[in-house]
Amino acid sequence: MYMVSLDFNNLDKNLIRAWLQEVDPQKLNYLWEKADEIRQKYVGDDIWLRGLVEISNHCVRSCAYCGISKCAPVVEKYRMSEDEILTAVKQAADYGFGTVVLQSGEDMGLTATRITEIIRSIKSKTGLAITLSLGERSVGDLEDWRKAGADRYLLRFETSDVELYKQIHPNTGRQSDRFVQLELMRQMGYEIGTGVMVGIPGQTWGSLANDIWLFRKYGMDMIGLGPYLENEGTPLAGELGKKLKNSATADQVPNDDLTTLKVLALTRILCPNINIPATTALATINPEKGRSHALQRGANVVMPNLTPHKYRTLYQIYPGKAGLHETAEFSREEIERQIISLGRTIGRGAGTSSHFKQHCH
Repeated sequence: MYMVSLDFNNLDKNLIRAWLQEVDPQKLNYLWEKADEIRQKYVGDDIWLRGLVEISNHCVRSCAYCGISKCAPVVEKYRMSEDEILTAVKQAADYGFGTVVLQSGEDMGLTATRITEIIRSIKSKTGLAITLSLGERSVGDLEDWRKAGADRYLLRFETSDVELYKQIHPNTGRQSDRFVQLELMRQMGYEIGTGVMVGIPGQTWGSLANDIWLFRKYGMDMIGLGPYLENEGTPLAGELGKKLKNSATADQVPNDDLTTLKVLALTRILCPNINIPATTALATINPEKGRSHALQRGANVVMPNLTPHKYRTLYQIYPGKAGLHETAEFSREEIERQIISLGRTIGRGAGTSSHFKQHCH
């Protein structure tokens, strides 16, 4: 194993891997401090709140880890109406959030025309920035939504290990190349976000180090990071997961909060001026400290869930999601109290990535 270097100006893949495997508390404290210092210097003390609305749990994909995929145990399906979506979006505006995030499975029932109309309604009635997270869609759909006023798009590539990607994203007759879509969206003028799961069965330290390196190489504007959370009944929770873990042997990355926080801190150091959320998955695996630790180790975004409760319990991409049974009002108040307790401030406005501002044309 490589010895870690305290000089973060010369990080390469080998040193990233060494830091990922570091366990010395003193060295890790230095990593946390450096990430927080860089966060403060490049993006400031503001924490940006994005209102998350999970508009549909239909999905045509069979991703082996996801609780709403075609290969997961059957759950009751829903698709929010435009009125329901706009009600949730208005709540985001009333709370003072500058952005709303519309998230769903890869749902072909959410046609390009329907999403275009929703985007236009949101813009005309609230003026909020709009982030879409609707899976892999056609060039035509993406262009229509950008022209209608969508500002950002989130699409995690999950892993840069090509063979592992094929295992966890089986071919369902729809081509899957998320790097191609991310590049297309950049050319269309979207602020683009991606990310990975930490500790997927079969993920090695080397492939995870390469994931982090690619965040900078591809110049992403936003990075979302969370631990892999096993979803009972999905292929990755069964024989496929066992097979992949055995293939990785001692090099298997654990799906714990410590490793996820190391990935987050290293991402902030390598990509100083991007937006990084403190994800719900981290708060799920460590309810007491997950979110606050993320915010102290490089994160600067939180996404309170505004999905109506009757749908929120059906959008379980992984089990036991933090805040699943909280009201939107309670979640917002708790998050704001946490932000204030950390000595940070709540950002006002869209909270556009500094990286995007510097590189957009």
